[in-house]
Amino acid sequence: MIIESLLDTDLYKFTMMQVVLHHFPGAQVEYRFKCRTPGIDLTPYLSQIEREIAGLCSLRFTHEELAYLRRWRFLKSDFVDLLGLFQLDRRFISLAPSAAPGEIDIAIKGPWLHTILFEVPVLAIVSEVYLRETVARPDLAEGRRRLDAKIAQINAVRDPEFRIADYGTRRRFSRAWQDEVVRTLKEGIGPKFVGTSNVKLAFDHNLTPLGTMAHEYMQACQAVGPRLRDSQVFAFNTWAREYRGDLGIALSDVCGMDAFLRDFDLFFCKLFDGVRHDSGDPFEWGEKLIAHYQRMRIDPRSKVMVFSDSLNAPLAIRLFEYFKGRSQTAFGVGTNLTNDLGYEALQIVIKMTRCNGQPVAKISDEPSKAMDYDPSYVAYLREVFEVPEAVATAGGDGLDAD
Repeated sequence: MIIESLLDTDLYKFTMMQVVLHHFPGAQVEYRFKCRTPGIDLTPYLSQIEREIAGLCSLRFTHEELAYLRRWRFLKSDFVDLLGLFQLDRRFISLAPSAAPGEIDIAIKGPWLHTILFEVPVLAIVSEVYLRETVARPDLAEGRRRLDAKIAQINAVRDPEFRIADYGTRRRFSRAWQDEVVRTLKEGIGPKFVGTSNVKLAFDHNLTPLGTMAHEYMQACQAVGPRLRDSQVFAFNTWAREYRGDLGIALSDVCGMDAFLRDFDLFFCKLFDGVRHDSGDPFEWGEKLIAHYQRMRIDPRSKVMVFSDSLNAPLAIRLFEYFKGRSQTAFGVGTNLTNDLGYEALQIVIKMTRCNGQPVAKISDEPSKAMDYDPSYVAYLREVFEVPEAVATAGGDGLDAD
């Protein structure tokens, strides 16, 4: 099996799932799959993907895994108790050929609490099935050469404040390759490697699991909150009530950076440790965030900017040098670490499209990130959050984002 443990997912799935348990246990949601890579025919692999998903739905958390989760102070005992009973339900996910030639439909529909853990392992399954069928003999030596080159670039930065993390589970080349990448980074760059978003790999390699919230949480709050215009404020307030100072990185790009800053007032600026970038020009984004902190009379050097969109080592180094002395920075590198062996990585996403029967969406700061959200709802969302037409392309996560 490609997925052998329910821990083989990103930390933010568990942190969001706990919020769902405590605040939105009855929410019903829908997710849709999209492959943005042109010319890819996934239909020959449907039966293999189906078998892997059936295997995924047979998994349960082990006693050892549950004991590990109980160690983290932000995970509450009732939530871990729920995980002890948890199993993904095959009824909530469907696979079929799409009406469009070569495309496939993967739809997830059901209670949010019982479907939230599908996304990351299903994407990892699609990626690995496709690559093992299209790359008969992967050139692991080339992958190691490329990884060694990245390590050399990272180690050339002498400043100990330069830190990176692995955010590459969803579009990895394979489970085994991500494991090798994480192990090699831990050995090769030492304290500059601060952890991984993958909870199983953090468990296996004694690393820190990293992550807070994702777009689906902010999107769902468009439907479960009191009114649409206040959905971001509602999402941040609910998060703060749940975690009381832990997991303090806010996500900025669900309705664009300008709309985020209008809602990210003095209270949130003081409350959250920092903000994560996931679309749009990262240098422009960082300048806007620093200026916003300064207007709030908060020292940006006391806050952290987490970059996670389409990163590679040279870009991370450029961003670090550019903002050095002006703000703390951290870098989550995804596909460029876990799927860089010389073959094209699939640009695949699974995004929430409805919650409690209502459309939800993300308006990306990056126009190239298209997702098939309800166009009339996107237009309404744009109007409510005052997002200009030119920026209002409904988007998904960046290729390297978590």
